[in-house]
Amino acid sequence: MCITCGCSTPDHDHNHDHKHDHDHNHDHNHDHNHDHGHTHTHEDKHSHKHGTEQGKRTTIAIEEDILGKNNRLAGFNRALFKDKGIFVLNLVSSPGSGKTTLLERTLRDLSHQLRCAVIEGDQQTDNDARRIAATGVPVRQINTGAGCHLDAHMIMHGTDGFDLDNLDLLLIENVGNLVCPAAFDLGEHHKVVVLSVTEGEDKPLKYPQMFHNSTVMLLNKTDLLPHLDFDVEKCKEYARRVSPDIIIFEVSARSGEGMETWYQWLRNGAKH
Repeated sequence: MCITCGCSTPDHDHNHDHKHDHDHNHDHNHDHNHDHGHTHTHEDKHSHKHGTEQGKRTTIAIEEDILGKNNRLAGFNRALFKDKGIFVLNLVSSPGSGKTTLLERTLRDLSHQLRCAVIEGDQQTDNDARRIAATGVPVRQINTGAGCHLDAHMIMHGTDGFDLDNLDLLLIENVGNLVCPAAFDLGEHHKVVVLSVTEGEDKPLKYPQMFHNSTVMLLNKTDLLPHLDFDVEKCKEYARRVSPDIIIFEVSARSGEGMETWYQWLRNGAKH
C-alpha cells in the first residue's frame, strides 16, 4: 500500500519480467525478504472502532515500515550505481508534462556522446517504452498496476539486462504523479521535476514536497508561451520559495530551445 494515497503495489505485480541474467546478482547482503513492507495486518481499516489515537499509531507504523525498507534498498542501488560510475536521474511530473518527448529528444541528441539506458514506469502499457526503444537506447518497462510510483525494489530489478559496466547515464521516467514519487528514494543522484507551461505556474506551491525534493526543474513546452497566460518569473519564484537552490532550465523538447544548457548539465554530471 502506498502510504500517501492508499494505492496497492503487490509484490510481484509489476510485469517487468526480470530474468536475473545480469552479472550483479541480488544477494548483496541487503537482506530484503520480498515482503516489501506489507507486514501490517490491515488493522488500520478497523481503527475507527478503537479510537483516533490507535489509528494514528497504526498509520505511522505502516509508513515507517514501507519507507524504511524502501530506503534500505535505495541505499543498495546508490552504492551499486556509484560502483559502476552511472549518473542516475529520477524524472517526475504530472501526466502530460512532456517527459517522454523530452527524453526522446535528449537521447537522440546525446546518445552518441553518453552511453544511456532508460527505465520506464507506467501503470499500464509499454507505449512510452516503445517510443524510447525507437531511439536505439536500451529500455526496460515497469508496469505498476494500481500503484502510482516506482520504488527502490522495482529499480533494483529494472536494471536486469543492462550492461551496467558500460553505462554513463540511467534515466528513470517515473509514473505521472506529483504526490507519491516525492516520498520514494530510488537510489538516484537527483530528482528532476518536469513542469509544463500548460499546467499553471502555481504547481510548486500545490505540490511542495515534490519540488522541495527535486534538484532540477525543467520548465517544458516554452514554445507555447506566446499562446498562453503563463508567468515564467512567478513560476520560478514559487519553485525557489519551496526549494531555494533548485536549478531551473527553460526548455522546449519540440523546438530545441534551451536544451543545450540541459545537455551540458547532464554531461557534467556523468563525468563525476
